[in-house]
Amino acid sequence: MRQVYKGLRALAYRPLLRTYTMTHSSISSQQAIDSGVQANSKRYWDTIHHTCDKWGATPDGGMNRLALNDDDKSVRNWFIDEVKSLGCKVTVDSMGNIFAVRPGTNNSLAPVGMGSHLDTQPRGGRYDGIAGVQAGLEVLRTLHDNNIQTYAPVAVVNWTNEEGARFPKAMVSSGVWSGSIPQKDAYALEDINNPGVTFVGELERIGFKGDTSASYEAVPLSAHFELHIEQGPILEAENIRVGVVSGVQGMRWYDAEIVGFDAHTGTTPMNRRRDALVATSEMVLAIEETANAHNGLGTVGVINSSPQSTNTIPGQVSFSIDVRHTAEDKLDALEKDLFAKLDAIAKKRNVQFSYNEKWHSRQLNFHPDIVGSLQASADALGYSSLSIQSGAGHDSCYTSKRVPTGMLFIPCKDGVSHNPAEYSSPEALADGVQTLFGAVLRYDELLRSRA
Repeated sequence: MRQVYKGLRALAYRPLLRTYTMTHSSISSQQAIDSGVQANSKRYWDTIHHTCDKWGATPDGGMNRLALNDDDKSVRNWFIDEVKSLGCKVTVDSMGNIFAVRPGTNNSLAPVGMGSHLDTQPRGGRYDGIAGVQAGLEVLRTLHDNNIQTYAPVAVVNWTNEEGARFPKAMVSSGVWSGSIPQKDAYALEDINNPGVTFVGELERIGFKGDTSASYEAVPLSAHFELHIEQGPILEAENIRVGVVSGVQGMRWYDAEIVGFDAHTGTTPMNRRRDALVATSEMVLAIEETANAHNGLGTVGVINSSPQSTNTIPGQVSFSIDVRHTAEDKLDALEKDLFAKLDAIAKKRNVQFSYNEKWHSRQLNFHPDIVGSLQASADALGYSSLSIQSGAGHDSCYTSKRVPTGMLFIPCKDGVSHNPAEYSSPEALADGVQTLFGAVLRYDELLRSRA
């Protein structure tokens, strides 16, 4: 079957939409590769925008589909109906994660998973996370349309509250599944805008607190693939069609506080002040300078000073510190150098400085089998590609603790994300879903060869 398009864009899509002529007999993953079966990229694009228009769209073209709100409930119900129509078995675990599993030839194997998230930021876009789940759905649809019988089962996973925008712990449900975050801590999370409204309470309210334990043991996977927009400018700037993600950089977050002394601005000489805000300002510059010196990243995203009076010298400031690096040992060195400098600034300014690490994610490398499958698929399609490291955290960070995992990036306009202006073109999405489809088929054949 071939889709028909109007206009010049049709020429770009035509070679991507060739599908295998469906027969009564099934074909294997290798036969699908050899026959050039490809996903329906037009259907993929339309599905993204159909579901965004119906559930969570904002007037500026963005999205506000916070985890476990009514729009999230509706799109989850739609997703379950869609995968059931394809013959999938659906499991909802105790964190609300949805696992849609299409049977394979050897169903004693755990499924080959494709996962991401359907929740968004309050002023988010239509592609972050959503593109990954809908790409997985398109792979299932293509397997179904072409009667492809995979060796292993194949699954799509919708991970709950990846963004952490409503319940403030990002990637929390994949974290519970991997055994990295206690479920009781996740259940106790409160809505940042409605204290007292809990994560578990909203799971129950929308009917998505499943009976199956949220655990890699109760709901196992053989692998986890994740398609995602890059959320950065590199692929677009270098005119690269897909990024094969090698791993994720190390990340550490700190809460910091400076205590000086409140005093009158009109009666306290400049050389006798213990100004917490001036000390903070010098530290912010030191964070930037130290990150640059170590070829890492350093950011202060939150600053709160007290007592917030025009004619009072600030005596207390709390602020955030975010440092990142592509190598764990280099992140250690950046951290050591940074806090030595910040301590020296505090001593010079005669203020008290304290900090504590509130979250960290170690630098990780994705599994060579998944990376290799993605690269082989991109190469077979003739796509330009780049080995790239993710600067942001994703559900794949947690799945990689338990199963072979990898990610595929597609370009997004100007690298913008977490913004209504977030955009990935039809061509970029088509490249992504074709590469993902080919990679899953290749990994399935790898499992068959090792049986």
